[in-house]
Amino acid sequence: MRPLPPGLALIAAMAATAGAVAREASADAAAVAARSNGTVSLSWTGLSGPVDIWQLPSADAPRASGRKLLSGSVGNGATVPVAAWPRPYFLLRDSKGREVRTAERVLPLDGGSNFRDLGGYRTEDGTPVAWGKLYRSAVMSGLTPDDFQRLGALGIETVCDFRSTDERQRDPVTWPAGVQPTVLATDYGLDMGAIATLFRSGPVTAEKTKAAMEGFYAEMPFTFADQYARMMRQLVDGKAPLAFNCSAGKDRTGLAAALLLTTLGVPYETAVSDYLLSNETYRPKPPVAGGDDPTARMFASMPKDALQALMGVDRRYLDASYKAIEARGGMDRYLAEQLKLSPSDLDELRRRYLGPAPR
Repeated sequence: MRPLPPGLALIAAMAATAGAVAREASADAAAVAARSNGTVSLSWTGLSGPVDIWQLPSADAPRASGRKLLSGSVGNGATVPVAAWPRPYFLLRDSKGREVRTAERVLPLDGGSNFRDLGGYRTEDGTPVAWGKLYRSAVMSGLTPDDFQRLGALGIETVCDFRSTDERQRDPVTWPAGVQPTVLATDYGLDMGAIATLFRSGPVTAEKTKAAMEGFYAEMPFTFADQYARMMRQLVDGKAPLAFNCSAGKDRTGLAAALLLTTLGVPYETAVSDYLLSNETYRPKPPVAGGDDPTARMFASMPKDALQALMGVDRRYLDASYKAIEARGGMDRYLAEQLKLSPSDLDELRRRYLGPAPR
């Protein structure tokens, strides 16, 4: 069996230890699916004895509607040949009748970038986030016609585009007829002042860049509160499956994903793991020194480690957002005042987007 990428292996470990035993037991049962060269590697923990594997047509489909792929697999993993589309979901059942469902975290889109499903992460009591309901992504301008049809088949109803006006004009996304979701966006100018100051205060270093990013993240929960609140309202109202994105799908989108996961009751450490996964799943194009774009020229002049601090993600950045929220009254106040979520809204979010506890 092929080893899982480090980020996915970490997520699998955290999912298996994320909380206390769920209502129906087996909260320690978890599985991860990762695609490579036409096969899917499944890895699991918390299942006993031989494991049977089914492919399901949807995340919540009954086992009887699925196709059995493997019987009596021993150990803690198996590799199965499965086509990428229609999107497969998997059900694993052990010798004691315990079951766990999983799917590929990263969607295998031809022109997708950092397009991921937030399903499967566990809350404190072991209940998983539903698969196929909540998606995060980088800019979708590279999606192919086949990609759009695939996403249309997933039933994506709403897209929250966090990009600025200039970003959307530079990389427009045109959904074809028949699969068009409702796209929500806000006109604004992205303030890059904190990054620009790096070039006015001596040599640019990785540490200075990280400090600038921390400052950006400290303001981001409040700068983008209206857009995050609108996304949450769409979810409360059931306008899902929903996808949300920015340009890289790591900063504005990364914070939105963390806020959504922790609001659903997923431990912060698990949300951090999802956030850091962008270091593996987002592959930015190297900035070009020439050309007419002054920002690209600026980035191209940065030392390699400083550029990585800017183009990647770091736990310090997400921590800065959550520390800023705590400093301004705490998460409960932030959810109520900034994201406009009432206690009944929170209950509705958890009812809609948390799947049944494992059996």
